[in-house]
Amino acid sequence: MSCNDEASIAAVAVRNEDTQFDFVDGLCKTRGWCAPTFTLDGMHCPFCKNPDTKVVDTRVGEDGYSIRRRRECPKCSRRFTTVETATLMVIKRSGNVEPFNRDKVITGVRKACQGRPIKEEDLKQLGQRVEEDLRARGLAQVPSDEVGRAILGPLRDLDEVAYMRFASVYQEFNNLEDFERAIKELRDQESKEGNESHD
Repeated sequence: MSCNDEASIAAVAVRNEDTQFDFVDGLCKTRGWCAPTFTLDGMHCPFCKNPDTKVVDTRVGEDGYSIRRRRECPKCSRRFTTVETATLMVIKRSGNVEPFNRDKVITGVRKACQGRPIKEEDLKQLGQRVEEDLRARGLAQVPSDEVGRAILGPLRDLDEVAYMRFASVYQEFNNLEDFERAIKELRDQESKEGNESHD
């Protein structure tokens, strides 16, 4: 994939368990140690800075959206791992653009789930469903409103009370009529799903 492709690339080179380097669109965003700039054609060795490294193993990540590459430097013979992912960008209402963050989705939904019998694993699965939905659209950028809409379906399936809480904030309910309309939509959806299960 080249820099001109629609989806941008993010990569993380891991020297050891304690040291990570973030590369987003060719810029090094570090945590403690800075390696030379990542390019799509190759990766500088984080140990000796040799620009010529070779891939010795490639595996697709469990999520299906990332590729792990084991690399070796022919100069110092040391190995390191890179993780390449297609970056999904979110367009905020302010016009700012930032990478999609599944943890932000989970944090936002967690507030609506307070006091409900929902496990942390359920929230993680919801976050994964939202990301899969957004990525399946084949777009490099999605409006933040679309992220909210993508949350509503999985959250309704998970817990209707949490769904109503989230929807009331996301859809800016102003009065009882808004709640009544949302409840009616929930009941209509349940009725429709019940009829489909009997067919």
